[in-house]
Amino acid sequence: MTAAAGPPARAWWLKTLHRWHWISSAVALLGMLLFAATGLTLNHAARIEAHPVVVDRKAQLPAPLLAAQAASAGEKKHDAPLPAALADWVAGALRVDVHGRSAEWSPDEIYVAMPRPGGDAWVRIDRTSGEAEFEDTERGWVSTLNDLHKGRNAGTAWSWFIDAFAVACLVFTVTGLVILQMHAGNRPGTWPLVGLGVVLPVLLALLFIH
Repeated sequence: MTAAAGPPARAWWLKTLHRWHWISSAVALLGMLLFAATGLTLNHAARIEAHPVVVDRKAQLPAPLLAAQAASAGEKKHDAPLPAALADWVAGALRVDVHGRSAEWSPDEIYVAMPRPGGDAWVRIDRTSGEAEFEDTERGWVSTLNDLHKGRNAGTAWSWFIDAFAVACLVFTVTGLVILQMHAGNRPGTWPLVGLGVVLPVLLALLFIH
């Protein structure tokens, strides 16, 4: 009875593993392409020349807003957003939306950092002179993809995607390994190749990384 149940049970497990294997590969397909390609660009970052594009705008804070900022210079604020009136003025004068963004407040200036994948931007307002400046730096699509690879300044949603992608890759790898084990009897080269894939990076790390 047990021997008769063996082949059907093996066939069921093999079918289930294949299903999970292709589903996880489909879910992780785009992520694998992205992370493999950016692995190459990051590994050769010194050879890939970047041409940053910088946009700089300046404006003068109107007298009423300047007086309000000067009057509140002694107040202690930590990561508080700009008041609505000041944020509206920045949006109009410097053409950048800072509504709701966290700002660094000091007695001398207000600084709003706006980093993103592949670029950086900031707004600075001098609380004494009223001079306001906006600077935006765009480093190109290669830098954008590299930052996405590292999850740099990409936000919470992208962080969740990386977690889901990592889980899909784990499922894809583990199911692939078990499928290899189930077929290894008919494929003599299976374990030597698996062993090479394990031993080679370990040897490289031990011999050449100091």
